[in-house]
Amino acid sequence: RKIIFEKQWFYLDNAIGHIYGTTFEVTSGGNLQPKKEVEETTTETKEAGTDNRNIVDDGKSQKLTHDDIKALKDKGIKGQEIVQQLIENSTTFRDKTEFAQDKYIKKKKKKYEAVITIVKPSTRILSTMYYAREPGKINHLRYDTLAQMLTLGNIRAGNKMIVMETCAGLVLGAVMERMGGYGSIIQMYPGGGPVRAATSCFGFPKLFFDNLHEFPLSKVDSLLSGTFSTETLPSEPEDSTLMEEESNGLTDEKQTSLQETEQESTTEAAMEINRTEEPETMDINVEDPEFKENKEKENKENVREKQRKQWERRKKLIETAALLREKNADGLIVASKFHPTPLLLSLLEFVAPSRPFVVYCQYKEPLLECYTKLRERGGVINLKLSETWLRNYQVLPDRSHPKLTMSGGGGYLLSGITVVLDKVKSDASNLEALKMEEPSSKRCKVQDVDC
Repeated sequence: RKIIFEKQWFYLDNAIGHIYGTTFEVTSGGNLQPKKEVEETTTETKEAGTDNRNIVDDGKSQKLTHDDIKALKDKGIKGQEIVQQLIENSTTFRDKTEFAQDKYIKKKKKKYEAVITIVKPSTRILSTMYYAREPGKINHLRYDTLAQMLTLGNIRAGNKMIVMETCAGLVLGAVMERMGGYGSIIQMYPGGGPVRAATSCFGFPKLFFDNLHEFPLSKVDSLLSGTFSTETLPSEPEDSTLMEEESNGLTDEKQTSLQETEQESTTEAAMEINRTEEPETMDINVEDPEFKENKEKENKENVREKQRKQWERRKKLIETAALLREKNADGLIVASKFHPTPLLLSLLEFVAPSRPFVVYCQYKEPLLECYTKLRERGGVINLKLSETWLRNYQVLPDRSHPKLTMSGGGGYLLSGITVVLDKVKSDASNLEALKMEEPSSKRCKVQDVDC
């Protein structure tokens, strides 16, 4: 299919089979051809001015018009030759300084030279791209903040991680890349299913997805209260009969019940088809028994496929619930558009003691509330609320300096480490015991003051 990128359209068919990092040149038909490395001929006597103050940008310095440049493109002249003609037809090029000339050439090459380099996708590239183009999809999560999350969360191979994110799957992909396919990841998702648009852009092999599990947020409360098993287990035997049916090991009663349900579904589907069709097609269906048989077979296959998929989903859900019930996760990452306090308090129940957790939020106030709630609840240490400050630098020979524009903020992070929550401390009897352990002299003094 045609791909449009930076006002340039091309087809990627010819790129298949080449290694990452290959540079291609876009031909007139939109096809890609590997670019041959040509050494740039540098003229020994390069004329350059010493000052740009006398140059006036009045738009009359370039002799070539837009029509001339378009005519050159239509003739099939390459971008390098067009840039050379632009330099020759510029009246002010020789008066510019050497730095200004290099800047001018680079700008014109980017505009007229159709050169594309295909690089291997990585967390850094994808996070930079999303933050520059569509920051709203990733909750304005900056790439340096994502790097801080991976470091604070101690993401490594062999971990058992819980990830709750609404960043189009970017955080999940970053965790999967860091783990390298070793360990297990449980993705908590809101709504009907997880969103993994950015995760698919990483190009992970199938091995990486074998240990990726998913669990809906709506079932977390029932799992913690112990009612989740009673909700899901009764439907398991009904679905397991479908797998037995495929191996022809069903009892007569189950076979008749399944046949009845299939007949009902096929008759309903056939009635709907007959209602929507015209009278002529109805006559054809009545006269043609083969058409009826084919339709019934298709409907039966569709029903079986749906039931099989439902069974697989339930089976995966039960497996994920069993993993969460172990409550021995090695870490927790939260980066969502929802309020972090209820999410964190419920998901921390599945994390083992002495394990890190990281919460990202675009704003500071929800994390402050979460910080105070965790202090009151206990069970965590080393709580930190931080914000990273980032400024880009241009690094070039003799002209390295910080860039004038910089991002205003990359969001806030709340991090900490879980410990065993001692619930006995909150009992009144324990408080009285602590009072009794005080020295007698101190108790006397307190009583005198009260009197």
